[in-house]
Amino acid sequence: MRITVTVDGIEYADDVEPRQLLVHYLRDKLGKVGTVVGCDTSNCGSCTVHLDGHSVKSCSVLAVQAHGSEVTTIEGLARDGKLHPVQQAFHDNHALQCGFCTPGMIMQSIDLLADNPDPDEAAVRHGLEGNLCRCTGYQNIVKAVRDAAHQMRPGAGPEVERVDEPHVSRTKSQISGGER
Repeated sequence: MRITVTVDGIEYADDVEPRQLLVHYLRDKLGKVGTVVGCDTSNCGSCTVHLDGHSVKSCSVLAVQAHGSEVTTIEGLARDGKLHPVQQAFHDNHALQCGFCTPGMIMQSIDLLADNPDPDEAAVRHGLEGNLCRCTGYQNIVKAVRDAAHQMRPGAGPEVERVDEPHVSRTKSQISGGER
């Protein structure tokens, strides 16, 4: 099945198997390996991306369901060499240990802050409850989200993720180093 999807500001058109999961399309076809495959059962949240500005667990979405949509991955957050404020807050607050859950935590945190730009600790914990971390105990993750909220007022959302330049259509050969 042929799909067209905009990922991190670049439009892609590809043939995919109807049963291919979005996480595998992003990683295997597009090389977006920051989107982690954790459990493949939508329990851990490591594969969280934004689909049309809202967080989804990409292991529970088929690639064909993303047809015509915008997907933002962890790789699409930085702008002009500068980390997204949530990425920076995770760094500044040491909100990671092994880093496996970090991309999903950051993506979910951005969505949380879009809905609630000034969450208290309980709201952060509730907003991240579908994302698991086996290393940290969450204290620094909560601290990072609250720090990002203060840095980002009035909030985050799809406009933070948008690329300022017009969408660029690229073919698979162009992406893999062919003609530009």
